[in-house]
Amino acid sequence: MNDSNENITPAAEAGEFLLEARNIKKHFSVRPEIGGTKKLLKAVDGVDFGVAGNSVFAVVGESGCGKSTLAKIIIKLLDPTSGTVLFKGQDISSMNGEALRRFRRSAQIIFQDPFASLNPRMRIADTLAEPFRIHRLAGRKEIRQKVTELIGKVGLNEDALPKYPHEFSGGQRQRICIARALSVAPELIVADEPLSALDVSVQAQILNLLQEIRKEMALSIIFISHDLRVVRYLSDEVAIMYLGRIVERGSTDNLFNNPKHPYTEMLLSSAPKLRYGSAESALPPAVHPIADDITGAVDTPSGCRFHPRCPKKFGPCDRIYPELKECGDSLVACHLY
Repeated sequence: MNDSNENITPAAEAGEFLLEARNIKKHFSVRPEIGGTKKLLKAVDGVDFGVAGNSVFAVVGESGCGKSTLAKIIIKLLDPTSGTVLFKGQDISSMNGEALRRFRRSAQIIFQDPFASLNPRMRIADTLAEPFRIHRLAGRKEIRQKVTELIGKVGLNEDALPKYPHEFSGGQRQRICIARALSVAPELIVADEPLSALDVSVQAQILNLLQEIRKEMALSIIFISHDLRVVRYLSDEVAIMYLGRIVERGSTDNLFNNPKHPYTEMLLSSAPKLRYGSAESALPPAVHPIADDITGAVDTPSGCRFHPRCPKKFGPCDRIYPELKECGDSLVACHLY
């Protein structure tokens, strides 16, 4: 992508989005081999999108495409190499003091691994009480009541409060992590692969919980995932990410009913028993299954980064990177359009 904001919608320019990412890049200096020379890993390499209030924006892609790095930048756990993240129109990189405290309260994250996300030495009651103390949201007498309400909201009993994290299953721990995120009444939650470490039956429970909470609290959620079935159920808008860049972006219905980028088509065709469209029809048989070898983000190919795996590549694909541009109701980065 170029440094202009040509792919930001008019709504974003008018400041109508809760959160906007503008040409976000995050590059790391790495040494792939012992004794080798350092190279540049372009984990995120020019990403634009906006998230409206009370909506779910999903970021989808294979492992290593930069999804989790993007999540940490959005929540200000990592600083971008370049680009801007705006929350309610304010650049989060310039926030400090009270402004940063307000942002930390307004934007929370749920991590992928519920086993590593909780302090093993803290009782659950203390874990849930901590945000109230840090943000001075309640007095000592009120905190106990609020913590009890929180644990009930995520489907656990009050007897969970005096226990330690090791006494709970993965699904229960993730519920506790969700409760901790909700404690400060945020406006935005970034959910970074919150289901991937859980059993399938537990995934459904957590997914339904997120859906209920989203409706009850009018939250916006940035949902990071590689599971297309979950994304289809939960999201309003989807961005497909490949090697640090968004290759297709659009409403969930449009993207699943009429995928345009060959990578999107391949992702959908590789999802087991995934069906889409008003007639619940499967993807056309002409779509090729996805290949196994993903080129690394260190030695990215010239031109379109997907061209080494693309069954539809032609002339300019290995020389010119296609910019993300409007195609019908979606944005697509592909020379076919």
